Amino acid sequence: MSIAAPVVLTVAGSDPSGGAGLQADLKTIHQHGGYGAAVPTLITVQNTASVEAVELLSADLVRAQLSTLLGDMKPAAAKTGALGSRAVANVVGSIMAESGFPWVVDPVWLPSRGRPLARGDVVEAYKEVILPRAALVTPNTLEAGLLSQMPVRSLADAREAAERIAALGAGAVLVKGGHLEGSARATDLLLHDGVITELAATELVPGRFHGTGCTLSAAIATRLALGDDIPSAVAVAKRWLTTALRESYAVGQGALPVNHLWPVRDKP
Repeated sequence: MSIAAPVVLTVAGSDPSGGAGLQADLKTIHQHGGYGAAVPTLITVQNTASVEAVELLSADLVRAQLSTLLGDMKPAAAKTGALGSRAVANVVGSIMAESGFPWVVDPVWLPSRGRPLARGDVVEAYKEVILPRAALVTPNTLEAGLLSQMPVRSLADAREAAERIAALGAGAVLVKGGHLEGSARATDLLLHDGVITELAATELVPGRFHGTGCTLSAAIATRLALGDDIPSAVAVAKRWLTTALRESYAVGQGALPVNHLWPVRDKP
């Protein structure tokens, strides 16, 4: 008899190239030992080189998907990606408030190439209804700057931004550092229980990649579903992602996707 995997829900946009969005999330969830369930919020026309068009789904359709799914399945954790509009953010926020499981929020508004994935005052909606209900929010430096209303260029900036975002109600904040000034390696900052921890990558992997934020947040959500606490979930997911980036390969003519099928060495 097989051992049941915890259900992990992703609420995000669709990427037909498979490198980001729901498709990347589902592969990551499976690889880390979860059972992935997915609710799309928007449809994109994209490949590895560019995003050509974005079609937002209605808030009513997103609500119907979530209500029907959650009436049948009980996730152990969830994550959000691109929500697209204030109306959809309000729907997701109301579902988060009613749920009894942790949510990892990846505030996706601008892809690494192509058209924006959000319209209107989505940032304000995140501040009002999403962040106060998030167990963890994982902005990159641009997203952290929009949420904290300050430029984020250095590790010192990232620390202040994390504290400002936590003050908006998020349970924990992971600012993805990339190549911040004053950081020798790709260093992320985790603010959890009032303590800031610097998490440097074990190695720098050169290249142009696609879907790293989606993949990281999906891995963290799955680790939480498996019973890890937030610091452990973040550390395991970051180590795995670094290796999965190193082992990535081209599937098209543009940015490289993460190698989502790379084995997870850390046991839950």
